[in-house]
Amino acid sequence: MKTKYIFVTGGVVSGLGKGITAASLGRLLKNRGYKVVNQKFDPYINIDPGTMSPYEHGEVFVTEDGAETDLDLGHYERFTDESLTKNSSVTMGKIYQEVIERERRGDYLGKTVQVIPHVTNAIKEKIYSFEDKDIDIVITEIGGTVGDIEGLSMLEAIRQVGIENQAEDVVYIHVTLLPYISGSNELKSKPTQHSVKELQSLGIKPDILVCRTEIDIPDNMREKIALFCNVRKESVIANRTASCLYEVPLLLEKEGLAMQVCKHLRLENIEPHNEEWEKLNKKIQKVSDKEVTIGIVGKYVKLEDSYLSVIESLNHAGIENGVKVKVKLIDAEKITAENAKEMLAECKGIVVPGGFGNRGIEGKIQTIKYARENKVPFLGICLGMQMAVVEFARDVLNLKDANSEEFDEICENPVIHIMYDQKDITKKGGTMRLGSYPCVIKKGSLAEKVYKTNEIGERHRHRFEYNNAYREEMEKNGLMISGTSPDGNLVEIVEIKDHPYFIACQFHPEFKSRPDKPAPLFVNLVKMSM
Repeated sequence: MKTKYIFVTGGVVSGLGKGITAASLGRLLKNRGYKVVNQKFDPYINIDPGTMSPYEHGEVFVTEDGAETDLDLGHYERFTDESLTKNSSVTMGKIYQEVIERERRGDYLGKTVQVIPHVTNAIKEKIYSFEDKDIDIVITEIGGTVGDIEGLSMLEAIRQVGIENQAEDVVYIHVTLLPYISGSNELKSKPTQHSVKELQSLGIKPDILVCRTEIDIPDNMREKIALFCNVRKESVIANRTASCLYEVPLLLEKEGLAMQVCKHLRLENIEPHNEEWEKLNKKIQKVSDKEVTIGIVGKYVKLEDSYLSVIESLNHAGIENGVKVKVKLIDAEKITAENAKEMLAECKGIVVPGGFGNRGIEGKIQTIKYARENKVPFLGICLGMQMAVVEFARDVLNLKDANSEEFDEICENPVIHIMYDQKDITKKGGTMRLGSYPCVIKKGSLAEKVYKTNEIGERHRHRFEYNNAYREEMEKNGLMISGTSPDGNLVEIVEIKDHPYFIACQFHPEFKSRPDKPAPLFVNLVKMSM
C-alpha cells in the first residue's frame, strides 16, 4: 500500500488540542489495523527544545533513540503506544541547519539557496522519510497557528505534498475554534471562517474541520460552516471538552473523524477494534472518589506542562490503583528545613523530578530529608536521585559539604560528578546521555519487586552521575544500589531498605508510561501512598 499523508493544522488560537486530535486519530486508525506514525513540525528556530526553559514549551520529551522533542510526542506515544524516533520531531532550526550545511558543502552546485525550493524540499524530505518503512499513514502536526510567519515554509511544503501526490493520498485537517457566547447562548463561526480563509490563501483547502467547542454543534451551524468553509457537512467534526483526556478518541470516533479520513484517503473503513480503549475508559470511570495527594516538588511549578509526563504517569498509576491522584505542585525554592513539614504535610507521597541548575536545590534536599525521616513514600527522578544521594551523604554520612559538581565544582565531596565522556563537551544542546539504556536490577531489591524482572530499558537525559568513589560507604550505611548499567559502572537506581518506599532512579520512567501500561515505579508509589 502506498503511504498516505494526513496534515493537521490549527487556527485562531493555540492550545485547541491539535496534538490530542493527531494522537487520537493515530489511535483510531491503528485500531482499524493500519500502521500509523505521528510526526510534529515546530516552526521555532531552535534545533530542538532541549535548551529551552520548560516555561517556553513545557517539558522536553525524550524518544528511545535520544531525540529531545516537543511534549506532543508524549501524547502521541501515550495514545498510540508506538515508540517514536528523531524523525518524528522536526523544527525549522533543524531544517535551516541542514540547508546551511548542504550549502557549505557545495551540494547546491553554486545555486542561490532559497526558501522555495531548497527549504521546502528539506521539509518534504522529513515528511517522506517514512516511505518504504512499512508505514501506511503518516500524521503530521504543524505547530503554531495558520498565519504565523515562522510556519509559512512548512505550510508551503505540505501544500506541495498535496500537489505531488494523488488527491486520495493526502488529507488536510484544520483544527479551529467555535467560541460559545453565553450571553446570547450561541456558537460563533466567524473565527473558523477567517482561519479557513487564511489557510486557503496559502493554497491549502482543508478537507476536514475539527471544531473545538464547549457544546454540541447544531445541524444548521454545521451547514453554515460547511457552506462558508467549502467542506462537506459530514466533514465538520465537533471536538468537545472531554471529562478525561483518554475519552477524546472515543468522542471523535462517534463524530466520524476516522471514517471521514478513510473516505478521503480511499481506505477501507475497517471495523475499528476500540474494545481495549473502551475498557480503559470504563476503568477510569470506575476510579473511586477516594483521593491520594502526591506532591511534585520542582522549580517549574507555574506551568503544569513542565511536568506533563510525570503528572500523566501519576494519573496512570491512579487508574491502576483505582484512586484519584491529586497532584500538588510545590515550589522547591519555598521549602526550608524550618517549614518542610508544614509545606509537605498534605502529601501522602512525594516526587522530586528532573531539572537543571541550582535554583531550588536546597528545597529539594530538605524535601528528600523529610520523606526519608518521616517514612513518606518517595520517588526521585534524575536530578531527584542525585539530590537523594547528596542528602544521604550530608545527613547520614555527615559529609556536610557533599554536593553535585553541577552546583559546586570545587566541593570536597562531589558525590555526584560529571560523566567522564561529558567532561570536554562545551555545547549544551543534544550532548547529554540521551535515549534508552539497559539497566540490570539487583535480586531481592525493592526495584526487582517493583519491576518484576532483573533487566529493564529506560530513557535518560543527564550529564552528571553517581560518584563511585562513595559507593562502598553509602551502601554500608543503608543507601542500596539496586540498579546499574550492565557493566556495573553507572548507578541507575538507589533505595533505602528500612523505609516503606524510598527509591530513586537516574532515568525518566515517565516517558514510557501509558494509560493502559503504567510505569511500575509510579504505580507502586501511589499504592504505598494510599
